[in-house]
Amino acid sequence: MNELIDFRTRAWAAVAVVVGLVLLIAIDLIEEPDSSALDIVLNLLEIAPVVMTSVGVALLFRVALRQREENLQVIHDIEIARVQGQRWRSEARSYLDGLGQAIETQFSRWNLTEAEREVALLLLKGLSTKEVAQVRSVSERTVREQARSIYAKAGLTGRAALSAFFLEDLLAPIEGLQ
Repeated sequence: MNELIDFRTRAWAAVAVVVGLVLLIAIDLIEEPDSSALDIVLNLLEIAPVVMTSVGVALLFRVALRQREENLQVIHDIEIARVQGQRWRSEARSYLDGLGQAIETQFSRWNLTEAEREVALLLLKGLSTKEVAQVRSVSERTVREQARSIYAKAGLTGRAALSAFFLEDLLAPIEGLQ
C-alpha cells in the first residue's frame, strides 16, 4: 500500500513540475510573443534550479515525515515489548518461586541435610560433580558421597532420575507418548 502511495505522490509531483514548466513557457510566450526557442530554453534553464530545489525539498520533507512516523511506530513497538517482557519476567519469577518452594518441600520430605539440599540443587542446575565440589569448597569424593545419599533417600537411581523427578510434570506431554 505504501509503495502505491509513494508512486502516486511521485507521479503527482512529476505532473506538477511539467504543468508548472508548461505554464511558465506559456506566460513567457504571452509576455514576449516573438521569443525564440533558445530564449525559452534559457528561461527554463534559469528556472530549473529553483524548480528542482523545490521538488527536492518537498520530497525530503515527505521522507522525513515518513521516517518520523516509522520511528514513532518503533518506539511504540518497543514500549509494548518492554511491558510484555516485564509481565513475562514477573510471571516467570512467580513460577520459579513456586518451583523453588516445591523443590524445597520435596527435599524436606526426603529428609535431606542442608549440605545435601545444596548439592541436590546444584546437580539439578546441571553442574558436574567437580563443579559442585569447587562451588562448595569440598572434595569431589564428598560430593559423590552426598549425591549417593540424596539418591538413596529419594529412592532414585542417579542424577538423571533426580532431574526427571522434578521436570517430568513441567514439560508438555509429547503426542503419541502419553
